[in-house]
Amino acid sequence: MTPSYAPHAPDTSDAPASAAGAITVRRVHGDEAEAMVAPLADVLLDCVEGGASVSFMWPLPRERALAFWRGVAEGVRRGERALLVAEDTAQGGRVVGTLQLVLALPENQPHRADVAKMLVHRGVRRRGVGALLLQALDDVARAERRDTLVLDTVTGGDAERLYARAGWTAVGSVPRYALMPQGGYCATTFFYKQL
Repeated sequence: MTPSYAPHAPDTSDAPASAAGAITVRRVHGDEAEAMVAPLADVLLDCVEGGASVSFMWPLPRERALAFWRGVAEGVRRGERALLVAEDTAQGGRVVGTLQLVLALPENQPHRADVAKMLVHRGVRRRGVGALLLQALDDVARAERRDTLVLDTVTGGDAERLYARAGWTAVGSVPRYALMPQGGYCATTFFYKQL
């Protein structure tokens, strides 16, 4: 069982946070990450179908989504990634969001981590799930002794505004950086945050 979450308490980074009603956020480890592959694939499929540019094109075969999350679970098991999940306790703990902290970086960057795959199911957007994930992310980064965080997101999207509100600093955009899931280029904005 995971202990109660206290915002910004580095020694409790694995514990759940709650806000926005019945949403909780917690870090998962090892075998539990493997057990969450299917529900995490559901969130990924929903986001890509909804137009999120998160490395995949639509249609995204379910087996490909499952394979991606199996790889993430292996990275979690090896200590290369920290995996956060948002769950809706009103729906029996259904996984509705996720975020990763990539810890496996070159040896000259032991203080830094990359943030990857902020995903929130369309059915729970505008309930503060993204903000909860980012709050928990800060605590996990502190617990992992990472004080410089970097991420990228689609320029002009909702996530870009969320990161700015959460204290992230935009450093610039690259045009034609990636493709949207149904085709067409999108620009990407890079952000950093120092804790």
